[in-house]
Amino acid sequence: MTATAPRPRPSRTGQPSRTGRPSPAGRPSPIRGRSPIRGPFAAVALLAALFSLVSGLLLAGAGPAAAHAALTGSDPQDGAVVATAPKEVTLTFSEAIAVGDGSIRVLDPSSKRADTGVEPKDLSDGSTVRYGVELLPGLPDGTYTVAWQAISADSHPISGAFTFSIGAPSETTVALPSEEVGGGAVGTVYGIARYIAYAGFILLVGGAAFVLGCWPRGATARPMQRLVVRGWITLTAATLAMLLLRNPYTGSGKFADAFDLDGLQAVLDTKPGAALVSRLLLLGAAALFIAVLFGTYARREDAVEKRDLTFGLAVGGGVVAAGIAATWAMSEHASTGIQAGIAMPVDVLHLLAVAAWLGGLVSLLVALYRTPDIGSEAVRRFSRVAFGSVLVLAATGIYQSWRQVGSWSALTGTRYGQLLIVKVALIALLLAVAWFSRRWTGRLTDAPVSVGASEASDPSVASEAPASSVTSEDAAEPGETADDVAPERAAQLARQRAALTATKKKRIRDADAERSGLRRSVLAEAAIAVVLLAVTTLLTSTEPGRTEEEAKGASAAATAPAASGPVNLNMPFDTGGQNGKGTVRIDIDPGRSGANELHVWIDGSDGKPMDVPELKLALTLEAQEIGPLPVAPDRLAEGHWSASNVQIPMAGEWKVDVTVRTSDIDQVTIDKTVKIG
Repeated sequence: MTATAPRPRPSRTGQPSRTGRPSPAGRPSPIRGRSPIRGPFAAVALLAALFSLVSGLLLAGAGPAAAHAALTGSDPQDGAVVATAPKEVTLTFSEAIAVGDGSIRVLDPSSKRADTGVEPKDLSDGSTVRYGVELLPGLPDGTYTVAWQAISADSHPISGAFTFSIGAPSETTVALPSEEVGGGAVGTVYGIARYIAYAGFILLVGGAAFVLGCWPRGATARPMQRLVVRGWITLTAATLAMLLLRNPYTGSGKFADAFDLDGLQAVLDTKPGAALVSRLLLLGAAALFIAVLFGTYARREDAVEKRDLTFGLAVGGGVVAAGIAATWAMSEHASTGIQAGIAMPVDVLHLLAVAAWLGGLVSLLVALYRTPDIGSEAVRRFSRVAFGSVLVLAATGIYQSWRQVGSWSALTGTRYGQLLIVKVALIALLLAVAWFSRRWTGRLTDAPVSVGASEASDPSVASEAPASSVTSEDAAEPGETADDVAPERAAQLARQRAALTATKKKRIRDADAERSGLRRSVLAEAAIAVVLLAVTTLLTSTEPGRTEEEAKGASAAATAPAASGPVNLNMPFDTGGQNGKGTVRIDIDPGRSGANELHVWIDGSDGKPMDVPELKLALTLEAQEIGPLPVAPDRLAEGHWSASNVQIPMAGEWKVDVTVRTSDIDQVTIDKTVKIG
């Protein structure tokens, strides 16, 4: 590229171009022309209104779903006190999980294994996911701890623990890990690798798409080549790191286990492991694509051949890019829950749109800073690509938000929903900055490339001759012949001229106010994109709002709020016969799960103790389909009955049924629901 004369500002009539010459025939003048984006912020406003309308309709009609596995129930229940030792312990989950030996462990009060130690049995029935372990016979009374660890169907490790008691609660020496599975240093490094993998994918796919679709001449630019190749290296290295860390991430949490061959084999047999291996194979195909793009394609000069090669690279590269994106979609949130068959291709489209937008943004930034000769038409092409990507992101994002959140309460009351709000705010900020980029794009023009007589005589211009064109005659000093010039001298002069060329280009670039403004706004967009990618990575490893609320609801149904003390009931009755009216008073002490003392008093209509021929009681926990549990109280005195050691297996909303018979033919059953802790 050669030096250029100062370029005058265009007149309002638009007759002269910025070089002072008419625009070439058949080519629209680049002077402040309307950007081909066609008012993106008008469209963004429309998208915002559409988002509010569609999300409101979808969230209002959302049904149950699952995506991040959660424990929704167990038998015995957390905190329950059972009279005799159960034969097995079962756990119910919100979605399919992967289990192995030791996934469910039952520990006695002295921390010894109380289960048989075999792999959990799959007791699932239909949509109910349930696993159980058998207990050793003859277990003594005391408090037992159930610790479980598994892999969710969306690839994330899950774990937890709860206790139940046989006979009566007791002290326990069980010490559970302070960190959940997937945490610690290994979890941190694995999370960083996930972020780096997304970043590498964006640079690889977005950079290649930018070169192929927006700036074909960029295939010969070293900065663009380095950007795409570094994206490939980054994604490959991050994928290998995730594959090695997968075993300690879902298991022991120790880095040393990354090289455990048995553990690595176990990882390869899982869906996430297979996805990572598939990604590595596809990256091999991506390496071939890069070689053709920056080799054969960059050197091709024939227009017809280049067009055909462009089509072939676009199809092949698109297939490889979609395949790599599918390795995320087929192993994470999109692969489980409602409408998985729709969610996975939608997730692939979402990832490809993110790569085209953000990866193209980084490519444009590199081109503006490192290759100032990028044409205005390439920038405008990217504007169109970016706008199309935003449309795809809006459509797929609305669907994903409904699927993973499901309700307004989950949007504001769960960590996933709050992160989603932050993500939407960052996208809005990114679009606001993009508006400024669009304004600079509308003013952008191309600098003329010509060498005049005055330019040729300028030493600084002459220095722009390519280093490869330097000859021994060019390098010779006065008095020297070509044979006297050493190759080292020629190489030194070539390097000096290359440095002068770079300096010249930088001076021209910095003198262009429009390009400087565009560089600043694109740099701001890229900075926001880095934060946006971090939030997106956190979202992929966070339990979706739907599942979190479902788990809370199941827990609340299983364990209702406990009463503050002994339960007292007053229940009027009328059997319909003579002297058939009265009141039943019931006391349940201490009014919690486990053993309780139950006293019943019956008062007649005159308030005095009343004897009846028959009195029966039953307890039912309808939420867990437990009961009715019959209670047969003994008569202590006139109008007073009592029962000791009444076992209430777990806390909840218990219905107390009382049957009173006042004669051979007159009886009535009354009931009342009470909270028992």
